[in-house]
Amino acid sequence: MVPAFLITATLAVAFANGANANFKGVASLFGSGTTGYWTAVWWATVTTAVGCLVALMGSSVMLQAFSGRGLVPEALAAKPLFLVAVAGGAGVANLLATRLGFPVSTTHMLLGGLLGAGLAAQPEGVNWAKLWDTFARPLLLSPVIALGVGAVLYLMLKRLSLAPDHRTPTLDTLHFLSGGAVCFARGLNDTPKMAALLVGVGGLSVKGSMLLILVVMALGGILGARQVAETLAHKITGMNPGQGFAANLATSVLTTTASFHGLPVSTTHVSVGALLGIGITTGQAKWKTVIPVLLAWVVTLPSAALLSGLIFKLID
Repeated sequence: MVPAFLITATLAVAFANGANANFKGVASLFGSGTTGYWTAVWWATVTTAVGCLVALMGSSVMLQAFSGRGLVPEALAAKPLFLVAVAGGAGVANLLATRLGFPVSTTHMLLGGLLGAGLAAQPEGVNWAKLWDTFARPLLLSPVIALGVGAVLYLMLKRLSLAPDHRTPTLDTLHFLSGGAVCFARGLNDTPKMAALLVGVGGLSVKGSMLLILVVMALGGILGARQVAETLAHKITGMNPGQGFAANLATSVLTTTASFHGLPVSTTHVSVGALLGIGITTGQAKWKTVIPVLLAWVVTLPSAALLSGLIFKLID
């Protein structure tokens, strides 16, 4: 019974992740008018799946980090009810944010779930130094770095005439490739975080867990991305094709680099940070949307922590 609950809760996280995050790499294609919604969705789905498949070949650092081992005591991290609480809290919080159209971080949700369930179970066992070094520091720094990189990269590409304001055949090709690169990087970075909750449950292997996550994440992106797509494509900043290409390029480089170094950054934070950096540079940032999105980031981790803690208390 417990394995079935854990698998169901983790797949809810994967579905919400796909609905909330699959579109992030292609939002600029849709927002700049380079392509329509469904073309963007299918391109995101295919390239995210490729990233998931590549994650099968080397994801031990991320799997270890999001298994909870080191952050909470080993015995607790191996307890199925603990993992059910983590997945349950993260899944409910992510589905709610997606429904409201907020582009939030599954990384934040899972970290909040681990922390909330850990505090509910053994508050003295939480490793706060591990929390800061492994999770909090890269999560806090990545959107700030992305903001700066997005702005500088756009100005450089603009000066080199590689980011024009209007569509050209070359720019369209580069824009599509950069959007696919973001989705690839997201699949690479996010898949092992969710698979970590499933490995060993019901006989699931690492590869089996990741393939299951891949399928459900793809379904989430196809069936539930519309609200977040509108927010990212049209409500963060006005953008033309050159600006969209620059934002994608910055996001893909930063997220892929973080993945290969085992750093659990949020593709959401990096993507929005890059878009916002360009929006500030061009004076097109839409602060009436940006500020609520930033506030949503602040409340997601404690919300997931609270939900996971409550779930653990109820089921333990």
